[in-house]
Amino acid sequence: MENFVVSARKYRPSTFDSVVGQHHITNTLKNAISSHHLAQAFLFCGPRGVGKTTCARILAKTINCQNITPETEACNECESCRSFNSNSSFNIHELDAASNNSVEDIRNLVEQVRYAPQTGKYKIYIIDEVHMLSNQAFNAFLKTLEEPPSYAIFILATTERHKIIPTILSRCQIFDFNRIRIDDMVRHLESIAQKESIQAEPDALHLISQKADGALRDALSIFDQMVTFSGSNVTYKATVENLHILDYDYYFRLTDDLLNQKLSGALLLFDEILKNGFDAHNFLVGIGEHFRSLLVCKDQATIQLLEVSDNIKARYAEQSAKSSVSFLLSGLNLVSTCDMHYKSSKNQRLHVELCLMKMAHLNAAFSFAQEGAESKKAKVAAPAPAPTASTGAITAAAPVQPAAAIPSAGLQQPGPAGSIPSEALQQPPKPQVVTPDAHLAPPKPVAPPATEPDRARPGMPPPKKLSKIPSLKDIQQQAQATITITTAAEEAEEVNYGAFVAVDQAKLKTAWHAILRRKKEENMMEYTLLNRQYHVNEQNEVTLHLDNHVMMDQFSALRPAILAELRQQLGNRSINLVAEVVEVQDEKRLYTSQDKFNYMAEKYPVIVDIKQRFGLDTDF
Repeated sequence: MENFVVSARKYRPSTFDSVVGQHHITNTLKNAISSHHLAQAFLFCGPRGVGKTTCARILAKTINCQNITPETEACNECESCRSFNSNSSFNIHELDAASNNSVEDIRNLVEQVRYAPQTGKYKIYIIDEVHMLSNQAFNAFLKTLEEPPSYAIFILATTERHKIIPTILSRCQIFDFNRIRIDDMVRHLESIAQKESIQAEPDALHLISQKADGALRDALSIFDQMVTFSGSNVTYKATVENLHILDYDYYFRLTDDLLNQKLSGALLLFDEILKNGFDAHNFLVGIGEHFRSLLVCKDQATIQLLEVSDNIKARYAEQSAKSSVSFLLSGLNLVSTCDMHYKSSKNQRLHVELCLMKMAHLNAAFSFAQEGAESKKAKVAAPAPAPTASTGAITAAAPVQPAAAIPSAGLQQPGPAGSIPSEALQQPPKPQVVTPDAHLAPPKPVAPPATEPDRARPGMPPPKKLSKIPSLKDIQQQAQATITITTAAEEAEEVNYGAFVAVDQAKLKTAWHAILRRKKEENMMEYTLLNRQYHVNEQNEVTLHLDNHVMMDQFSALRPAILAELRQQLGNRSINLVAEVVEVQDEKRLYTSQDKFNYMAEKYPVIVDIKQRFGLDTDF
């Protein structure tokens, strides 16, 4: 029976050109060999299974080769190369620092460095997992590493560079190895499958490369496992079953259900995944990766970031066309939030199901928001009703044209009813301030503008010409003043509306306390303002007593809503609400110790005698 050799050892690279995915390292080493610029110490850093030890062995073999090829590769024919291939070279020494990490091991190594090589140019020492050395071992190695003999070269390899002390790092040339790309691993696996006469589907090789997570040695181990499981025909379905991986098909089906708002289908698919033994957290992470891949497919410039086979890439492009960017971004946000709170959740299955429920209704929410936006645009685009001309003033019900919309030409000639006459533009009226406690009366009618202002009448001086066009700010102030006057007139009409009915004091008290209870829950500041004494006169005016004029300003803003509520609850439209400031005459003040003593002395005269007899002080 022939001994089986794993692919990681059988197809281990023996030349620089056969190293997978580390061209920036191999090219630098080949240039250093060809130009004879070899450092005294190299440090190879990187994750597991990316070729650190392999490159160290190739470098050691090529340095001592007696007939280096023009491509700067070892010839594999000289005595040094043959001894290296048969593991019998006396010039190349390997040390596993994980098991030889003491000071004595390093001292033995230093003793060997003293002896020059019998054949060849260099003695190369490869120390693997160098970060496992103790601090004492590192310190014992420092002097030799800094000033080694001319024939000694050290090659250190580690997966955890941060554990090496800085004094060692400063004495080495550092090479950082990259993770192997998925495409490079797929090509390498295809070449091995071809050499071994194995039929392997590209989707299966892509899945194996993704499972390896950048480590080529792991990918070769998984490949050997799949060959053992399925024989000489490695299929995608067999790979999914053997490696227990969530298939792409699960996520494509889930996304279709979410796009079609089929919540039941999404929940049943999640239940199927749990029954197959998959972890809910891994499923949640997979949803985020799937949505990210769909977003990547939205642009041809970023589609190269999708590291999957061509068949899967076509399915991603097809589903990406059906998904909106808003749906994908919102889904990613929900998945990210669910992922952060997954471990702290008491019912983790329900936590994931709630995330699926929210994603299933995303499209419905987007449609509702879009309909609302369209209806709002339609309302804005609809023409506004024309203002009614009554007494030449702008009523409160009519929309006010903004100042920026008034053409400059209209400032020189009088317009139709409702426009601003030229006399008003010269001297804008001051806005009338309506105080709460003032009796409201209907405004006086405003005289209509002259029909022919430009024609001079006999016996009258000619009209003055408009010397200066008023600013837009003056026009806004005039329009606001007119609206204020009209609003006051409407309130006066509302007060005088209907027959006079005396106020029922009991109903008024009940309604007032109801307003206070509601304000106490909603707004404590308004509750404090209204929680005052009041009295009602014969004219049905409810007068509220306030402490200062600041409270009067606050009451002015609150008065219309309170008045409307009182009229509605009492059923009396003749009632009115005003306020007055009542100044407090006798202010409260803090009494001093002398004031308290004088008060007690008047009431109990014996206290004065006690004070004089014992010499007491009143400042206590």
